[in-house]
Amino acid sequence: MSFDDLGLNVGPVYEGQRIRANDMLVELGGPKEPKKFELCQVKPMKDIVDGQVLIKGPDLADMKAGEHYPIGIYIEVAGKALETDLEAVFERRIHQLLNYIEGIMHLNQRNETWMRISKKGFEKGLNTFKKVGTILVRLFKAELGIIEKAQVTFFTAPETIAPIHALALKTYEARDARARGLKDEDVTEFYGCVLCQSFAPTHCCAITPNRTSLCGSINWFDARAAAKVDPTGPIFKVDKGQCLDPLKGEYTGINEAVSKRSLGEVKRVNLFSGLEFPHTSCGCFEAITFYIPEVEGFGIVDRNFKGNSPNGLPFSTMANSTGGGKQTPGFCGIAIEYLRSPKFLQADGGWKRIVWLPAAIKERVKDSIPAEMKDKIATEAEAVDIAALQKFLKEKNHPVMERWAKEEEAGEEVSAEEAAATGMVPAGGIPMGTMTMAMPGAGGMGGVQLILKNCKIHAETIIIKKMEPGAAGDKKKKK
Repeated sequence: MSFDDLGLNVGPVYEGQRIRANDMLVELGGPKEPKKFELCQVKPMKDIVDGQVLIKGPDLADMKAGEHYPIGIYIEVAGKALETDLEAVFERRIHQLLNYIEGIMHLNQRNETWMRISKKGFEKGLNTFKKVGTILVRLFKAELGIIEKAQVTFFTAPETIAPIHALALKTYEARDARARGLKDEDVTEFYGCVLCQSFAPTHCCAITPNRTSLCGSINWFDARAAAKVDPTGPIFKVDKGQCLDPLKGEYTGINEAVSKRSLGEVKRVNLFSGLEFPHTSCGCFEAITFYIPEVEGFGIVDRNFKGNSPNGLPFSTMANSTGGGKQTPGFCGIAIEYLRSPKFLQADGGWKRIVWLPAAIKERVKDSIPAEMKDKIATEAEAVDIAALQKFLKEKNHPVMERWAKEEEAGEEVSAEEAAATGMVPAGGIPMGTMTMAMPGAGGMGGVQLILKNCKIHAETIIIKKMEPGAAGDKKKKK
């Protein structure tokens, strides 16, 4: 397909492009903007002006360089074979198709959209949403043949985006509510999605009734519709296979699909554990579950939360360690809708293991939190660091305290003398569960000592290398 008339480069080769702050002309949506969305709706043929692109607010050429603006992308489609089940499927394709355009970086989905327009792209002609909308219409009709007509409206001002933003939120909720009554045991197949592999090459999203996509935009019904209308597309059917562990949610079908799509990088996935073979994470996840070893519990932080979590880290820092297709025990990207699943982290204790989450998320999913746990889970209003969190959990007698008692009992079972006598550590050494490491400073000056208490470490191999003074410098001199 040619886009010569628009003067822009378009194609899969540009997927995964990153636009850093220094190269950015403007930012659309993202963490600084409260209102952003992407919504697709199926309409009667007579209501669509095919190819029409409308702009409600400032166009790209009217925006001030370096600033951020709200963004709403409303796509209306028509076709004899279209049905409403496909709306969410089309919405999610916006992420892929916008990344085809040189000069656009698109992340996330639904009401978490985050876009950047590059300075170079603007200079090359990416100076109006008219061109962006025209490209979207052409790509949608070319890649999804059942779409016969399409029109696009961009909302870029606070006063114009508000009403349609409310409609988008209402639509998302209706879709999610429909899927909540279905269980994994009720279906014979699951689905996979690799739409984010341009940013996370080893990531493959597993979509089941009890675990929606990490981005929150594709539930089981949506995935089924997508696989049906585009069998060779990025969303595909996965045979369940044998259930190896119903508590952890491990299925042979999921393992086979993930292993194939990650080129063997990831071989096992537990759908309902954040500690043992957790689901890989892309970059579009709505939130992160993170393990807090000091309290033997989990925290939850979403991308809209400002400030640090009790572990001292903001969402952005944890996202860098979690995303990219990594399988990181203790850190797992999730959709907010997954918090409503009856199988949410069930292998790790479920809601009885959650100790902290932002107040806004707690309010949003309050009906899904067990009644006996609502007052025992802290928010930023009660705890901003580990010390305050520990105090809160003690006061509320949170269930994780039972784990503290077990850890203390386990630590008391073996004394330092007993450990040395049995060979668990050398005489005069340290008791099991505590590890001390010395890290000398450069040139033998100063340094630090790390003491890990109640640690649990498993390693197949430990390699200790002696570094001679000046060795690094000598190597540089020889080059």
